[in-house]
Amino acid sequence: MSGPHQQLGCRQFKSTLQRREFLRAGVLGAGAAWGLSLPQLLRAEAPSAKDRLDTSVIILWMRGGPSHIDMWDMKPDAPAEYRGEFEPVSTKIPGIQLCEHLPKTAACLDQWSIIRSMHHRKEDGLADHSSGDQICFTGYPSARDPSGNISPSVGSIVKRQVQSLNTSMPAYVMVPKMVPGTDAAYLGAAYRPFETIADPASDVAFDVPNLRAPEGISVERLGSRKALRGEVDRLRRQVDSSGIMAAMDEFDRQAWEMVTGDRARKAFDFAAEPASVRERYGIFPGYRSTRVFAGGDAPNWGQRVLLARRLVEAGVRLVTVDCRWWDTHEDNFWSLKNEFLPRWDLAYSALIEDLKQRGLLERTLVVAWGEMGRMPRINTRAGAGMGGRDHWPNAMSVAIAGGGVKGGRVVGSTDSKGSVPKDNPKIPQDVLATIYRHLGVDTNQSYLDNSGRPLQVLPAGKPIDELF
Repeated sequence: MSGPHQQLGCRQFKSTLQRREFLRAGVLGAGAAWGLSLPQLLRAEAPSAKDRLDTSVIILWMRGGPSHIDMWDMKPDAPAEYRGEFEPVSTKIPGIQLCEHLPKTAACLDQWSIIRSMHHRKEDGLADHSSGDQICFTGYPSARDPSGNISPSVGSIVKRQVQSLNTSMPAYVMVPKMVPGTDAAYLGAAYRPFETIADPASDVAFDVPNLRAPEGISVERLGSRKALRGEVDRLRRQVDSSGIMAAMDEFDRQAWEMVTGDRARKAFDFAAEPASVRERYGIFPGYRSTRVFAGGDAPNWGQRVLLARRLVEAGVRLVTVDCRWWDTHEDNFWSLKNEFLPRWDLAYSALIEDLKQRGLLERTLVVAWGEMGRMPRINTRAGAGMGGRDHWPNAMSVAIAGGGVKGGRVVGSTDSKGSVPKDNPKIPQDVLATIYRHLGVDTNQSYLDNSGRPLQVLPAGKPIDELF
């Protein structure tokens, strides 16, 4: 396990402890001034995770920057070099239109809503994909190395605050692996996501390696080895004053319960899912695109999205699904029409319908977004018929469903060319604040970074109440 305590020297660690005690004393002193005891202070906090034990979040991460102007926020009256090749189609909600290549998504718009006025703040300094990843997953801008987290991801914060409430399932899961922005930073390795490693989108025989006992060792033998090690560790705990051993014990206990229990293994047992359900999401095991995309990944996400449904149904609090790679600098329209949009339309609409049928939609918030939008003006670098759209952090759309969100709503708008918010602008931190509130996470909580400074969970943003 890594974390701030391991990275601080002895003197600095003592200073950190003193600072923490000072902060705690300050909080208690403020409470005393108002005549409140510690239990009263704790009860007076925002709705806690314990109050929301049955809530979950699915993040469908559309890395690369999905083209808002070709999907969610079309501009049919704009000049041709802006509006593009696609036509709008009516949805289930009168007056709201989507792209013609999203018919199933349009037909269930009464179950989800769109934020059309999302944009990045200038002070966050967005310049590329990795910087956008950091902002959308942490709320904090990136530093010199945007490829690695300097602030904990939303999933790591959720795991830090709620994992202890249910140790039979991981609180934070990545399908299949971590993507930029999803790491734990200074919270330490214990708060990284549980990665499936195996990919239900491409592996015909889906098998999660992290849930298997070591080869040749039964669960019963693991039990005896655990008991023996426990005796050895008991003396070490008695002399450990830093709290590191206690944290390791907790992490070990969680991992142990997942490996030896049935709940996690059943949730990841993809073979138990009926073929008819898998087909609704798009069953393309081993699929490979006819084109080579910038990220090297074929747009084959349906089975990953289905796994996310299985996980929240089993009690996982936050699942992030890698739905990359929407970086359509070239051949934007062919790629969207033939590869991305048909598969997205199938998987997204199936997820919403499935959650609704199973009684899970009200408690499961589904957030579909990427780190930026696409440039409204089509570039012509690739020649006739191959135009693309470049990066555009000034406007983007977010699809959001479940968790109490009222379907059929549009929050905010952009100008006539989809360039900037026209009214009711929103920022990525607002989405994170909405996620945290849904899960009962205390965003006023602070954690010590690697320098011993207390940093708040979220530096800006407020929940998007217009959705509810």
